[in-house]
Amino acid sequence: MTPFEELTEKQKRIQSLESISSLLGWDEQTLLPEDSADQRQDQNATMASIIHEAKTDLQIGAILDQMEKEPRDEKTYPILRDARIEFDRATKLPASWVEKHARLCSEAYHAWAAARKNNDFPSYAPYLQRHLDLALEASDLLGWSEKPYDLQIDFYDPGVDSATIDNLFSELKTELVPVLDQILGSSVQARTDIFKGFSVDKQKAFLEDVTSSLGFNYKRGRIDISLHPFCSGNGADTRMTTRFHEDNPLDSLFSSIHETGHGLYEQGLPLHSLHNALGKAAGMGAHESQSRLWENQVSRSRAFWEHYEPKFREAFPSQLDGISSDELYLAINSVSRNPIRVDSDEVTYNLHIIIRFEIEKRLFAGELKIEELPDFWNAQYKELLGIEPRNDAEGVLQDVHWSGGSFGYFPSYCLGNMLAAQLWYTALDQLPNLQDDFSRGDFSRLLTWLRENVHKHGARYHLLELSKQATGQALSPKSLIRYLQDRYLPLYQK
Repeated sequence: MTPFEELTEKQKRIQSLESISSLLGWDEQTLLPEDSADQRQDQNATMASIIHEAKTDLQIGAILDQMEKEPRDEKTYPILRDARIEFDRATKLPASWVEKHARLCSEAYHAWAAARKNNDFPSYAPYLQRHLDLALEASDLLGWSEKPYDLQIDFYDPGVDSATIDNLFSELKTELVPVLDQILGSSVQARTDIFKGFSVDKQKAFLEDVTSSLGFNYKRGRIDISLHPFCSGNGADTRMTTRFHEDNPLDSLFSSIHETGHGLYEQGLPLHSLHNALGKAAGMGAHESQSRLWENQVSRSRAFWEHYEPKFREAFPSQLDGISSDELYLAINSVSRNPIRVDSDEVTYNLHIIIRFEIEKRLFAGELKIEELPDFWNAQYKELLGIEPRNDAEGVLQDVHWSGGSFGYFPSYCLGNMLAAQLWYTALDQLPNLQDDFSRGDFSRLLTWLRENVHKHGARYHLLELSKQATGQALSPKSLIRYLQDRYLPLYQK
């Protein structure tokens, strides 16, 4: 075999092992019996060890050394680039660290679930401290000891660092706060009392109809229930989850559409390249751009609801009796000071992310201690959103991410919002009368456009370069501010 063919064989085995590990993680959050968590910790640690062994195979290093001596091939360069980064990082992390991290992720998830249920942050704090300690240890091992938080960001969005995010978020916050003040100061108020008694079975049927229409292939995926919605797997087997509340049908609907955006991206990546960079996402910012675009720009639009409102009313006739179309649409696009990120509207959502970014920066700089998190969290919410969580379950315990050691992930949501808005306006320019399609329940032109401009590239381009390739613009909050003004200011004018 050629060196490239040898590398391909190694990468395919790693991808297969990682997909098995991903299924264990999906099962842990959806179907695992409560008292079986101890065995899952052992299973996760075992799989992490096996994957680490495969990634640190010295033959991979030798193959990469050989290929890097050859003239650069633009077609395979992204594969070689990302393979080198993965190999170098894997070989610098000892197996003991990898096993410890995998076991902690499992332990901390169950500790978080119990702490959130019982509103008991002190019981969860030691797990967070262990995660932070492991992350700092990894920074030392990988040569990022001077910029440990930048390493965490780079894991999710290669080429992005905290300074870049600082600049983007600072501009966004400056422009966003006046827009939010204008909306919240309006005499127009969305009704919050109209969603009561929505059958879970009918919610499930409705959202499956919606997500299928958007293009999700249920022959290659499924949707289940979990404590916190997520999407995992790949285009060959895509696992999504949601959660249901009889008095909050929009939570399950929009979280499902959000995860469908992730699923559509995975299902749009080249199946024959799942094992290498060309079949993987461009980073989590790009991934979140897909989920947020479908959730917000598409599914909160008037055109979308021109098609789906009659179906929604047919599914829930008594619940929506007496509610006008304008009242329903305003409720779908309500803006309020909500302490819960996943329940917040898209105007305030970015402030939730900015708060988490500021917290993570301080944790990694040693300026904030784990035990100080609840008080700092609450103070930030009071300053930026004008509210204080009633308790830690509503505050610092609301997100699952840190239980998996996913520091540096949160900024991807806001970066994704920026890219989503840029993609949205570019698509509107290039696809005339696009929103007329939505009013007919046809989303195929937009999906095809995203397949061509985002999905097909895999990780050939990472986030910042992908923005330029797909939209012709550097990543910026300008389109996001424009979009929020276009969507929300007319709704909240008297």
